[in-house]
Amino acid sequence: MNKIKITCDSTCDLTKEIYERYQVTVMPLGVILGDELHHDGVNITAEGIFEYVDKTGELPKTAAASIAEYTDLFRTYVDQGYSVIHINLSSEFSSCYQNACIAAQEVGNVYPIDSRNLSSGSGHLVIEAAKMAEEGLEAAEIAERLNKLQEKLDVSFVLQTLDYLKKGGRCSSILALGANILQLRPEIEVIDGAMRVGHKYRGKMKKTILDYVRGRLEGRTDIDTGRIFVTHSHVPEEIVAEVIALVKELQPFEEVVETIAGCTITSHCGPACLGVLFLKR
Repeated sequence: MNKIKITCDSTCDLTKEIYERYQVTVMPLGVILGDELHHDGVNITAEGIFEYVDKTGELPKTAAASIAEYTDLFRTYVDQGYSVIHINLSSEFSSCYQNACIAAQEVGNVYPIDSRNLSSGSGHLVIEAAKMAEEGLEAAEIAERLNKLQEKLDVSFVLQTLDYLKKGGRCSSILALGANILQLRPEIEVIDGAMRVGHKYRGKMKKTILDYVRGRLEGRTDIDTGRIFVTHSHVPEEIVAEVIALVKELQPFEEVVETIAGCTITSHCGPACLGVLFLKR
């Protein structure tokens, strides 16, 4: 029987329990605070990111996993007789996929997947890959199916601040100031592997988040209701509870899973960002 190991970038933002359930090994991306290199989820947390930005006024830098790091990871399992399926952050956002491909060519029997996505959008592919492996599919077939499945991902999130994007040079100071004064909360959608601005919601945190969830789910008939992730960067618990209740009211999902965004995603989106991430039929 073909032995298959699922690995992924830390940007998949799944829970510890999910990684353990499917025996997924995570490659942590780098997070640079000043002159110090940390690793996402290993020796730095999202709370640490917020504290650093509040204290210094500077945004952390994020770093892709290197070719050498991927090579070491892949070789560990290939040498044990595994075929490796690795799910990467979108190649539009990082050189992780490119580095993983180079490492895969060197090691052999490794299938990097460009998720064309981020956060638990990529996480859906991790779980589906693990389930296909449990069903006994060959690695090449799993990779082929994942490359088709990523086209069905519906991934978005609503920001509560543009300050982090401003600090990272992804929006102007004038735009950020105007959005803050008007209480505009932009929706960011992942389309064709890249981010674009969708609707702009207006108001306080709770209102804009609930309006966003309604906008993504209400009245739709094209949703695969097997699983949805509610992923956020430390939104207050009472608001998350209302989001989950609203999700269940709007669509009959079999699983509604809450996950917390890791350091890489948090570094770009800032605090109190929330997204609903699911698959379309």
